[in-house]
Amino acid sequence: MLLTEQVQSTIGEGIQELKRARNAVILAHNYQVPEVQDAADFVGDSLGLSREAARTDARLIVFCGVHFMAETASIICPEKKVVIPDLEAGCSLAATITAEQLRTWKAAHPGAVVVSYVNTTAEVKAESDYCCTSSNAVQVVNAIPCGREILFLPDMFLGHYVKRMTGRDLHIWMGECHVHAGIRPAEIQEKRRAHPEAEMLIHPECGCTTSLMYYQASGDLPGKTYIYSTEGMIRHAREVPARDFIVATETGILHRMEKEAPGKKFYPAKESAVCQYMKRITLEKLLRSLEEEIYEVKVQEEIARRARSAIDRMLEIR
Repeated sequence: MLLTEQVQSTIGEGIQELKRARNAVILAHNYQVPEVQDAADFVGDSLGLSREAARTDARLIVFCGVHFMAETASIICPEKKVVIPDLEAGCSLAATITAEQLRTWKAAHPGAVVVSYVNTTAEVKAESDYCCTSSNAVQVVNAIPCGREILFLPDMFLGHYVKRMTGRDLHIWMGECHVHAGIRPAEIQEKRRAHPEAEMLIHPECGCTTSLMYYQASGDLPGKTYIYSTEGMIRHAREVPARDFIVATETGILHRMEKEAPGKKFYPAKESAVCQYMKRITLEKLLRSLEEEIYEVKVQEEIARRARSAIDRMLEIR
C-alpha cells in the first residue's frame, strides 16, 4: 500500500524520535525503497555499511538490507544489538551455497585460499579466508600471494570479472543474483539505442558483463561503458560532466543517484530489475523494529569468531 506524503512524514518523525530515544543508528542499502533510504543515517553498499557498523557508537543497529548484511554487522559488533525490520529479507545469491557445500569444495582443493563475496551466510564466511565486496574484490584477490590456488564464491559473474581483471586462475562457484543475472546484453543494447549519448554504468554481478570483461581488462571497453560497484556508480555520476546515464543494477540505487547528482538523468537498464527481498523492508516495518527492537540477528559465537577473521581481512585492505 502506498503511503501519502503526510503519513510518510508522520512515520518518519516517529522513526527519528525513537532513534534518539533508543540510541540507535539506521543503516540502509542502496537498493532500499526511497523512503527508507531517506530515514537512514547512512546509505551505502555492503562494504560502506560494514565500515559504518564497525565505527558506530550507537547501542542499537537497525539494518535495512538483507539478512546476511545484518549478520555481518552482528559479527563486527557483537556487543551491540542488531535488528532487521523483516526476517524474510533474504538473498537469492547467498542461498546458492551452503557451508557444507563449501567444505566439500575445499576438500577437493586442499590448501586453496577461499574468497567469499559478502553475499553469503555467516556459516559460509566462517569457512572462508577472506570476504570481499564488489568494490574491493579485485584488491582482495591481488593481496593473495601469487601462486596460491583461490576458490571464489558464490557469484559467477563477479568471479569471472575478477579473474579477468587480476589475471589469476580462480576456481569460481556458479552462483548468481537473480536480479543482476536477468540484465542481459539485449536489454543493454536496447537502452543504448534509446539513449545513445548516455554513459553506461554496469554492476559486475550483471549477466551482461561477461561479454565486456575482456574489453575492460585489455583497456578497450566499448565507449562510455564502465563496470562499477554501486558506490563506484554513484561517485562516477557525481564527478563526471556527463548528464545522462544508463544504470545496470537494482533500480533502488536510482533514488540516491538522483539526490547526489541533481539535474542529471538516470535510466534503468531494466525497469523490472527489482529485488523483492530488499523491498520487503518498509517505513512501517522500520518504525516497528525501532519500537519493539525486533527482529534481532545474532550469530553463534564460534561461527562469528571464525567469520570475523575473514571480514577483518577484508576491512584491512584499502
